[in-house]
Amino acid sequence: MGASAGDNGEAAASGADSTGQNAGPRVEFHGGDAPHAEATLGNRHTGTAQIDPRGLLLGLTAYGLWGLFPLYWPLLKPASALEILGSRIIWSFVFLAAFTTATGRWPAVRSVVRSRRHLLLLVGAAVLVSVNWGLYIWAVNSHHVVETALGYFINPLVSVMFGVLVLRERLNRGQWAGIVLAAVAVGGLTIDYGRLPWIALTLACSFGGYGLLKKLAAVDAFTSLTVETGAIALPALVLLWFCASTSGLTFAAEGFAHAGLLALAGPVTVVPLLFFGAAARRVPLSMLGLMQYLAPTLQFLIGVTWAGEQMPASRWLGFAGVWVALAVFTVATMRRQTPGPGQPVRATT
Repeated sequence: MGASAGDNGEAAASGADSTGQNAGPRVEFHGGDAPHAEATLGNRHTGTAQIDPRGLLLGLTAYGLWGLFPLYWPLLKPASALEILGSRIIWSFVFLAAFTTATGRWPAVRSVVRSRRHLLLLVGAAVLVSVNWGLYIWAVNSHHVVETALGYFINPLVSVMFGVLVLRERLNRGQWAGIVLAAVAVGGLTIDYGRLPWIALTLACSFGGYGLLKKLAAVDAFTSLTVETGAIALPALVLLWFCASTSGLTFAAEGFAHAGLLALAGPVTVVPLLFFGAAARRVPLSMLGLMQYLAPTLQFLIGVTWAGEQMPASRWLGFAGVWVALAVFTVATMRRQTPGPGQPVRATT
């Protein structure tokens, strides 16, 4: 929802899905702002495993923070969306570099950079998450919060379609029914908006493509995000230079509080990922799959209540169609993934 972060990236950034012949749900960070790197999980949960209350709290905190992103980006005005995006990339890299140094993870980063395949995949992922973050920030600050929430509601279904088209994964009838219902609902929303909901579709597709590249790269979340932000740090500096030479930067012109809020974009992007990573080791993946809808639900509520965006009856009907589609798809997925007695639920990363 703009990896997380943006974004949120925001990670996804950004939800859990399961497709094809995989035995367990795929868990992705809402890097964007969803929503923004796939988690590498080291443990397995059986169907009868108890839920760790700490893990539940950590997961709810991560998705809750991602859901509250629409309250943060407007605080950075009068900075433009481009300046905020450039600042987010730079400060995220600084924060991740500090975290990597503190945890001694630089050898892992160097190993990834030396692999041409991994580097190309993560550079591609970095480009997609930049589009996701930038559009999410612009949309929130331009009063399109509800449409961004729509994007992250349908993101799991878009990710599933990428899995079908690219990875040749197979769906059951219930999952296909959910996707068809979602397509019909998006068609209804297109009629309601009087235009294609391009913000929602771009957010969903950019983050879905981001998740696909992350899956192909198969690098752990924090190492990959460090490489990604490092890869686009120089373009981010060029972007900030462009802003300075045209409209001017607000970082040093609006006081210490404003500068501090811009710098905070780094921790705001990375901290939810830390919470999510800790939660993913403690709670069943099926629980995380349900938690993922907390973030777009909070974003939707913020758009309707705090931002005061209009929701005519026809739009409510379109969103209801999306929610029904998600319910059908989630139930079909969970039934497919229910393990037999004594069989573990495997995590695909």
